[in-house]
Amino acid sequence: MTTAAPPLRPEQAWFTEARFGLFVHFGLYSAAARHEWVMSFERMTVEQYARYAEVFDPDLFDARALARAAKDAGMKYVVLTTKHHDGFALWDSAVSDYSVARTRGRDLVAELAEAVRAEGLRLGLYHSLLDWHHPDYRIDADHPRRDDPDAHALDEGRDMARYREYLHAQVRELLTGYGPVDYVFFDFTDTRDRRGWAGKHPEDWDAEGLLAMVRELQPQAVVNDRLGIPGDLVTPEQYQPAEPMRDDAGELVVWEACQTLNGSWGYDRDNTAFKDPDLLVRMLVDTVSKGGNLLLNIGPDGRGAIPARDAATLAALGDWTRLHERSIRGAGPADPDLAAAVAPALPPGVVLTQRDDRLYLHLFAWPFGHVHLRGLADRVRYAQLLNDGSELRTSVSDPDQKAWNTHPGGQPPGTLTVHLPTARPDVAVPVVELFLASA
Repeated sequence: MTTAAPPLRPEQAWFTEARFGLFVHFGLYSAAARHEWVMSFERMTVEQYARYAEVFDPDLFDARALARAAKDAGMKYVVLTTKHHDGFALWDSAVSDYSVARTRGRDLVAELAEAVRAEGLRLGLYHSLLDWHHPDYRIDADHPRRDDPDAHALDEGRDMARYREYLHAQVRELLTGYGPVDYVFFDFTDTRDRRGWAGKHPEDWDAEGLLAMVRELQPQAVVNDRLGIPGDLVTPEQYQPAEPMRDDAGELVVWEACQTLNGSWGYDRDNTAFKDPDLLVRMLVDTVSKGGNLLLNIGPDGRGAIPARDAATLAALGDWTRLHERSIRGAGPADPDLAAAVAPALPPGVVLTQRDDRLYLHLFAWPFGHVHLRGLADRVRYAQLLNDGSELRTSVSDPDQKAWNTHPGGQPPGTLTVHLPTARPDVAVPVVELFLASA
């Protein structure tokens, strides 16, 4: 269950229409190349970690190429990490010298904002509420200094009020310096007391104030739930929900699955546990069938280039979405009554989505010969394979027909049979598109 969120407003409706977006984690940790939490995992001091700022040079960061890769993959929005937990900013912040603008004279947020809009995509900005670099950020169970012998003494005198002022100033810069922002992804609030350290609560950030700032300065923006108070959507991370997500009252909510290619958000050179494109297509379809969006991450390398494997994966996703876009874009779960009627006879591995008068059968496993759809005998006016628009024959059998030699037995009354070719289409997930007749 999740905390209730209000329905999206009309100006935010693009979000559930889009269904597929690109997450980009990039920062000093990309130079370390061993997970975006490397500062915390390896208990680095600010001074030890800051050496990456001296060498970090995103000379191969090409915002246009990145935005074009997202568009070609079938994605409709891009979310960039403006600042991760390490506190290093990717824009020219007036309240901090700890930024790529000071070290390399570049504003990567501005570069990406321009490139995303040039490709007709929506702009999302990620901003961490955590900041392991800031001297007033209180130590907690995730902080790199948590295990120091004098950690509690080191924490004395840190003033979250001063940090809040800094946090709000940076968020205001992002909301006022880069034109329209379509999505604000805050990260993250953990109220648990762990390992002798107090958790962080919405009050530590003045979450209400941050949300009010977004509503005032970028009223059209979609805001996630990680301020610790209700936003516009919920964000399950690194898992696929088993069913459409609901709030505590049982009402459906807007949600977005946040997924990585290999378990790391930032560039992790030696992590080779990659999801293959076929699995990612199935994850995308699964997400849309349950009413969610998929935000899929890549981590540019230490010079800002898209790693070759990430680029190949995005291209492979584009091969599928180019042919099957309308089974996910603007689509969602199938009508519950229709889905309940057809479910008993569906072969294993069929996932349904629906868009207006089109029902889509995503065939994760290729059946031999037929798909039987109960209750649809009078509801389908045309059937085709979506990848090439080739017609599929349909029939309605006599329910009393007995199985004999080469004659299959009849199906229950009202069953439509779709006849499939023996050879499976050469695509990651074949899709049958059914044109529904008026009810």
